[in-house]
Amino acid sequence: MERNLLRVLLTAVVLNAGSEAVLAKLEPGPTDGRPRVIVTSDGEIDDQCSMVRFLLYTNECDVEGVISSSSQYHAHGHNWAGDDWIQPYLDAYAKVYPNLVKHDPAYPTPEYLRARTVLGDVKAEGEMEEVTAGSQLIVKVLLDETDDRPVWLQAWGGPNTIARALKTIEQEHPERMAEVAKKARLFLIWEQDRTYQEYIRPHWGKFGILTIISDQFEAIAYRWKQVQPEEMRKYFEGAWMKENILENHGPLCSIYAALENGDFRSEGDSPAFLHTIVTGLRNMESPDWGGWGGRYVRVRENTWLDPVPVKGYAYPEGRWYSSSAWGRNGLRSGTTSTPEQRREYFKPMWRWADAMQNDFAARADWCLKSHKEANHPPVVVLGHVTDLKVRPGETVKLSAQGTTDPDGDTLAYQWWQYQEADTYDRTIDINNAGKREASFTVRGDAGEGETIHVICEVTDAGTPPLTRYQRVVATVRD
Repeated sequence: MERNLLRVLLTAVVLNAGSEAVLAKLEPGPTDGRPRVIVTSDGEIDDQCSMVRFLLYTNECDVEGVISSSSQYHAHGHNWAGDDWIQPYLDAYAKVYPNLVKHDPAYPTPEYLRARTVLGDVKAEGEMEEVTAGSQLIVKVLLDETDDRPVWLQAWGGPNTIARALKTIEQEHPERMAEVAKKARLFLIWEQDRTYQEYIRPHWGKFGILTIISDQFEAIAYRWKQVQPEEMRKYFEGAWMKENILENHGPLCSIYAALENGDFRSEGDSPAFLHTIVTGLRNMESPDWGGWGGRYVRVRENTWLDPVPVKGYAYPEGRWYSSSAWGRNGLRSGTTSTPEQRREYFKPMWRWADAMQNDFAARADWCLKSHKEANHPPVVVLGHVTDLKVRPGETVKLSAQGTTDPDGDTLAYQWWQYQEADTYDRTIDINNAGKREASFTVRGDAGEGETIHVICEVTDAGTPPLTRYQRVVATVRD
């Protein structure tokens, strides 16, 4: 009940903020409740690593489905992990579940997850002709009229099972396509087959399904050593991984497929669900606001890709994947990109690496430790609404009064400008940025409608230290 109460308090803050909202939200639908997610995965070894982390975060969302799908890399007869590759992970989850619910009763039962784990279109790369249990599950969720909350459809492999589901809806319920598109959200880890370009975009593009296609995932994928800055690498190296995840943390973490020396291997698919974790960053309100799953810019229609730090860069008209994505190409030998450009490109992901890894470590502790022995994240509550109307020259007071920690830990505060998310293109000075109460003065050159994003970042003194946020969006009014 304690965790549920904390969630209610956080929800109340967001609802209060909504009454003062001045920004047009790019993602219609409620953002205060638990996100609904459907995972589709091709079972690659990095998907298996992501599955361990995902299961430890199933208390933060409503899992509607976990579906095996294919990709250009994995399918029947082609590096296939097996139709039942997820079962050992669910079995291990079942063993730690009795302890996880001591930390949050919102964790779903193993039976609940097993009932929603099914096979999708796996026979070949891009296969989407066969109606499968996985595609039908997606159809059922999208057509369900009893729950109009958004559904985040995640493609850890190819989006072909999602495409098959959408084709079924087009064929059998064409009158409901606009309604379904309003509910659906796509988060693709690259386009690992052609079905987005060849079916989803031509048939559903006019309905404006919000679609994020990520290349930033490389920050926590196989090439993380080329991406993570030096100050973050320790959180992925064998010593840290062994101490915090791999050893003495129960049966689920023990099957995490790290490298032989304990180094982090890859979780290239984790950004798809990290985006849906409610941390206070409000990133589900617009992909260009940024959060643990990265930050994206609208390139065409309602399609959002990674911000490329090259003036005049022309995004490809077709697929955004291993052969075309700027970041992947920038990590290949012979690249013309600079270290500075690559650092900026991947920063929307790596900037959270320490907080994200420490959060993973805390949940690994939850597999075995009692509530009293383990650490839990602070609950950041503002003393004012999150969306503010401000004027040039005005001094804006910021307050995190009401912020608490469930374990009674000492809290450290840091207010900072998330300048990449601003439409105001200059730096502001934040007074008392390291205290619970802070302020900034809106510069006189701020124009009508420009936005300034200020993050209240709160970290507790527990072990491991855990961080949560609240985002203040100040919109300039003359």
